[in-house]
Amino acid sequence: MKRLLVATRSNGKLRELKPLFAALGVEVIDLVAAGLPESLDEDALETADTFEENALSKARYFHALSGYPTVADDSGLAVDALGGRPGVLSKRWSGRTDLTGQALDDENNRLLLAELAQTAQIESSASVNADGDRRARYVCAAAYVDGARAFVCRGEVSGRIVDDARGAGGFGYDPYFFSDELERTFGEVSRVEKERVSHRARAFRALLAELARRGVLDSAS
Repeated sequence: MKRLLVATRSNGKLRELKPLFAALGVEVIDLVAAGLPESLDEDALETADTFEENALSKARYFHALSGYPTVADDSGLAVDALGGRPGVLSKRWSGRTDLTGQALDDENNRLLLAELAQTAQIESSASVNADGDRRARYVCAAAYVDGARAFVCRGEVSGRIVDDARGAGGFGYDPYFFSDELERTFGEVSRVEKERVSHRARAFRALLAELARRGVLDSAS
């Protein structure tokens, strides 16, 4: 039986994605299980201007290395008051290449709040109505590549940024992202609750539906 490679180095993403595929009986492996150690070449896979291009770049790269049908995603936070930033730079926004994991998340969140505070001050001094300056969207593009096919599906979830971290769950900007639908931050909810509405779950559910529509699921699982 063929396997489907989930091409991410993020343990947080793997925790969210594996149950989605398992629910459909799709066998998946990660990059470590596929015997693909991290390489400096991967730094060049997320240099495009859109989530879709970055997701396809990663899926094509790891498919070529592994030979497995491969899925990959690119996702991030788009804040209205910041002109859609950090966007595709969400993970690397702080520029702290010396940090990883929670330390990097903390630095990115520190910069997010600092940028929003500065924007609020500018709007206040200009007597601009700042209503909605905390509005934000999480965006995810999920890509599938198997050599014969390559396509991308997109998912989004709306909310706003809060001043203080709430909850210890999730990763990245989750403790500061207050979901409109859940009325809590992504850091406060369980994985199952987040999966119902998250940008990543929506993108990958759409991708799985497209795989089923194209009759690919049986050959990828």
